[in-house]
Amino acid sequence: MAVQPAISSVANNDNEQYHFAFGAMTTLFFIWGFITALNDILIPYLKAAFDLNYTQAMLVQFCFFGAYFIISPVAGKLISKIGYLKGIITGLLTIATGCGIFYPAADIGAYWVFLTGLFVLASGITILQVSANPYVASLGKEATAASRLNLAQAINSLGHTAGPIFGSALIFGAVATTASSTDASAVKLPYLLIAGATILVAVAFKFLHLPTIKRISAEHAEPADVNRSIWQEKSLLLGVLAIFLYVGAEVSIGSFLVNYFMQSNIAAMSEKQAGDMVAYYWGAAMVGRFVGAYLTRFILPSYILAFNGVVAMALLAISMSSTGNVAMYSILAVGFFNSIMFPTIFTLAIRGLGPLTSKGSGLLCQGIVGGAILPLIQGYVADVSSVQSSFIVPALAYIYILFYALYSAKQSPRVGGAA
Repeated sequence: MAVQPAISSVANNDNEQYHFAFGAMTTLFFIWGFITALNDILIPYLKAAFDLNYTQAMLVQFCFFGAYFIISPVAGKLISKIGYLKGIITGLLTIATGCGIFYPAADIGAYWVFLTGLFVLASGITILQVSANPYVASLGKEATAASRLNLAQAINSLGHTAGPIFGSALIFGAVATTASSTDASAVKLPYLLIAGATILVAVAFKFLHLPTIKRISAEHAEPADVNRSIWQEKSLLLGVLAIFLYVGAEVSIGSFLVNYFMQSNIAAMSEKQAGDMVAYYWGAAMVGRFVGAYLTRFILPSYILAFNGVVAMALLAISMSSTGNVAMYSILAVGFFNSIMFPTIFTLAIRGLGPLTSKGSGLLCQGIVGGAILPLIQGYVADVSSVQSSFIVPALAYIYILFYALYSAKQSPRVGGAA
C-alpha cells in the first residue's frame, strides 16, 4: 500500500527562516479566525432579515463547517500536487470568491445564495487549514509542536476577537443607522473588504520563499510503517471524535451568544451591544492560548486539556442555572478554557504517526465538521425548549474531551526523534 508523504521536519535549520515562516503562517491563522467568528454576528443578522427559526439560522454553520468535511480530502490531494505556497494562494483566492458572492446574495435577497457563498468561503479556509496546521507543527521539535500550535492558535483567536467587533460595527451598526433589518444589504461592505484583503495577502504570498518541508516517502519509511493502516491508530481515531465535539461545542456557544445576551433574564442587550460582547468570548480564548503556549512546555498537555474540560463543563452548568451577569460572564469565561483544546488534541492525535501524518492531519480536519452538526442540534433544542437550556449540547461534548485527555495521558509518547 502506497504511503502518502508525511511531514517530518523543515530541511533548513536556520532559525531566521523558522521565525519568518511562522510569522507568515500566523497571518493565515488570523484571517480564518476573523472570518469564522464573523459568523456569530451573521447568524442573528440573517435570522432577523429572513425571519428564521434557530434551526434554520444554524444552517450558516452547517454550510460553513460542512465544507471542512467535504473539501479536506480534496485539499490534501491538491496541496500534495501543487505544494504549500500555491495551495495557500488558491485558498485565499477561494475565500475572496466566497465573499464576493455575498454582494449578489444581498441584492437577490435569497438565503440559499448566502449559504452557497459561505460554503465557497469555507472551502478556501479548509485549504489553508490543511496546509498551515501540519506546517507550523513541523517548524521545530515534535515535543514542542503543541506549544507552537497554541501560539499560532492565539493569533487565530486574535482574529476571532477582532471579527465580531468588525461585524458588529459594520453590520449591526448599519442596521441601527438605517433602522431596518428587513434586508441583508448591510453585509455587502464588510465582505467586500475581506475579499479585497485576502486578494492582497494572496499576492504577498506569491513572492514569499518559505522553508522547504522535508517529507518521508514510502521508499524511505520503515517496513513496519509502510504496512500500518490509519484505521489502526486508535489515538488518532479517538482524536478525530474529540476534534468533532470540541469544534462543535466552541462554535455552538459562539453562535448563540448574541441571542442569549438579548434574553430579558440574561442581559436584555440590543443586537449591537450583544455583538460587541461576543469579542470577549474569543478574546478569552486568545489570552488562554498565550498562557497555554507557555504552560504546555512544562506541563503534560493532556493534563491541561483534562483540567480545561472539567472547568468548561462547570461554567456551562453555572450559566444554565443562573441569570443576569452570572449567566453572561460564566459562559464568556468558557472561551478561556476552550483555548488550548484544538491544538492540544491535534498534536496528541498525530504524534508518532510518521508517514501517516498527512492522512491523519486530513482526517482531523474533516472532524471540524462538528462545527456544522452540533450548532444544528443546539438550534433544534433551542426551538423546542429555550436558548439557555440548549447549552446542554456543548456541555455534553466536554465530557468526551475529558475522557480523551485522560486516555492520552496514559499513552506513552511515540516521538520519532527531534525535528
